[in-house]
Amino acid sequence: MDFDTRLADVEARYERVQVEMASPDVAADRDRMRRLGKDFAELEQIVVPYRQFREARREAEEARSLAREETDPEMASFLRAEAEAADAKIATLRSRLEELLVPRDPNDDKDVIVEIRAAAGGTEAALWGAELVELYRHYAERRGWKTDVLSASPAELGGFKEVVLEVRGKGAYSRLKHESGVHRVQRVPVTESSGRIHTSTATVAVLAAAEEVEVEIKPEDLKIEVYRSSGPGGQSVNTTDSAVRITHKPTGIVVATQEERSQLQNREKAMRYLRARLLSRARDEAAAEEAATRRSQLGTGERAEKIRTYNFPENRVTDHRVKVTVHRLQDVLEGDIDEFVDALLAAERASQLASATDGDPDGRRGRRASEQE
Repeated sequence: MDFDTRLADVEARYERVQVEMASPDVAADRDRMRRLGKDFAELEQIVVPYRQFREARREAEEARSLAREETDPEMASFLRAEAEAADAKIATLRSRLEELLVPRDPNDDKDVIVEIRAAAGGTEAALWGAELVELYRHYAERRGWKTDVLSASPAELGGFKEVVLEVRGKGAYSRLKHESGVHRVQRVPVTESSGRIHTSTATVAVLAAAEEVEVEIKPEDLKIEVYRSSGPGGQSVNTTDSAVRITHKPTGIVVATQEERSQLQNREKAMRYLRARLLSRARDEAAAEEAATRRSQLGTGERAEKIRTYNFPENRVTDHRVKVTVHRLQDVLEGDIDEFVDALLAAERASQLASATDGDPDGRRGRRASEQE
């Protein structure tokens, strides 16, 4: 279905919803009226610019037609300028409409759980994992988001084997979802006496945080254990059993948190992490054929599977998916990653628009309205 046909279909649905809302029967049904009102508002966000787009095309065609017939050179020039102005408006509106037609990820506004694990490279990989944690903390600060460590496993010689970071803020998932994958670092480790460059990796997985209503967890499906925390996060090496480990029996998923001194706080954190893991598992199973599973995002952690390379000797960071390279590595480590994020989101929108099918002609905003019909 081409661009114009898809937009005409959205407009037709908008008009049908408008008529339905005027029905006395619908007015008496509060739930139905609320659903239709939401559909109407969403469809209207496409229909209004679509009608402006259509009017601008009409104006451009009319101005060109009049310019061709005009015998006065000055007036003909004026009409051609009017047509060009309308063309510019058409281009702007078309770009906006293309973006509106792209199906919206329902998780985009959610908080996220970011799992960072040392992969290939031993001690250097653990140190690199710790630097990635700081990168995402800095990025969150830049955007006014809050971060909280849910769990951390320090490595013996520094850095971390694994860190689970919660990031809370509007749009966190939309901006961080493409960070999933293998992050490769190339540099001379502080322990390398010969000055030889080493290549190490850490994996990142980004999970959308789940609300309680999205994931049903039965109390009888949980095995909850408490124990004494130790190491960083439990600097005092608590003398009470404040750390919490929760096992979800049906799936075998295990989460543990010991960062807080209160057992209740650790339990709440562990439950948030568990819900995110279960939601991710459900989404992966539902979309297995799309290769969108968490495992496929991460790969094996091998150096060759990188999504992004951080090269210290060359002061270079390259995102291999969108072929974007910057030569300001320190800025990136301090959270300046918007250039990569914006390029990845643009590529995502372009791909979704190109793959739009007849089964979903109106994308993100016409879907619920069609379900009501």
